[in-house]
Amino acid sequence: MDVPGVQGRGYKILEKRYLNEPKTVFEMVIEAPQLAKKAHGGNFVMVRLHEQGERVPLTIGDYDRKKGTISIAVLVIGKSTKEMSTLEVGQKIYDLVGPLGAEAHIEKFPDPVIIVGGGVGIAAVYPQARELKEAGNHVISIIGARNTGLLFWREKMKAVSDELIIMTDDGSEGKKGFVTDAVREVIRSRKISRIIAIGPLIMMKMVAKLTSGVDGLPKVSTWVSLNPIMIDGTGMCGGCRYFTSDHKMKYACVDGPDVDGHNVDFDNLMKRNSRFKEQELKSLHKYDECCAVKIALEKR
Repeated sequence: MDVPGVQGRGYKILEKRYLNEPKTVFEMVIEAPQLAKKAHGGNFVMVRLHEQGERVPLTIGDYDRKKGTISIAVLVIGKSTKEMSTLEVGQKIYDLVGPLGAEAHIEKFPDPVIIVGGGVGIAAVYPQARELKEAGNHVISIIGARNTGLLFWREKMKAVSDELIIMTDDGSEGKKGFVTDAVREVIRSRKISRIIAIGPLIMMKMVAKLTSGVDGLPKVSTWVSLNPIMIDGTGMCGGCRYFTSDHKMKYACVDGPDVDGHNVDFDNLMKRNSRFKEQELKSLHKYDECCAVKIALEKR
C-alpha cells in the first residue's frame, strides 16, 4: 500500500526484514547519518510516516556511524505501526527526530551486569549490551518471549554477551519460564553490579520487584525504560508523566526513558498506559476498512 508523502523528503529505508515467524516484528535499517553520529544506547527517535501521521516513539535498536544508519525494531500493534509495516526498501519515512532521551548509564562496573530483554525489548537492550561490553564489563544477557516464534536477534545478543540465557513461557526454546526466573537464579548465586530490563511494563515491574531486596534476595540496582508511555517525546505534552515511589512527578522522555526501576509507581503507570486503548482500536479498525476498500477498488 502507498503511504502519502514518503517518496519526496525523508529518510530512506535501506533494509527491511521480519524478525519472527508470525511476522509481527520487523526491522528497518534507515539512512540517517546525523542521527547515527550522535546515537547511544537508551536513545529513541520520534517517527512520523507522513504529514498526517502520528508521532511514534521508537528506541534506537542499533546504529552504525561509518555507514550512517540506524536500526529500529517495530512491533505491529496499532494503526501507525501497521501502516509502517507496508513500507518497503527504497521508500522514505517522512520524519525522524532524535536522538532523544538520556543516554544509557555506561561505565565499567566491578561485578557482572545483567541485560534483560522481553519481546520487542530485545532490540532496545542490544545497544546497551554492546556498549557495556565495549566498556569492559562481563555481560549476562537474558532474553525471553512467550514462545520461540517471538524471539529474535539471538546471534546479535550472543555476540555482545559473555553469557546468553534464553527463556520462553512455553519452553519451546531455551529454558521454560519467565525472564524473572533467570534473574532470580543469577542474583542468588553471584554478585551483580547492575540490571537493565526493557520490555512490557509488567515484566519491568516484576524484575524491579524481584531485585528490590525481597524474599531474602540481594538488592540490585535496576534500570528500566519507560518508552511505552511516551507520546510527544520532547516534554511538552505531559503524556509520559510518571510518579516515583515517593510521589514525585517526572517525565519519561526527558528524565529518561531509562530510569531507576525501584523508584517507579508501576501500578499507576500501567493504568495510565491503557488510557487511549479504545481510540487506538478505533483508529486501527478504520485503517483496516480503508485498506480493504482500496484493495477492492484496485481489483475492479
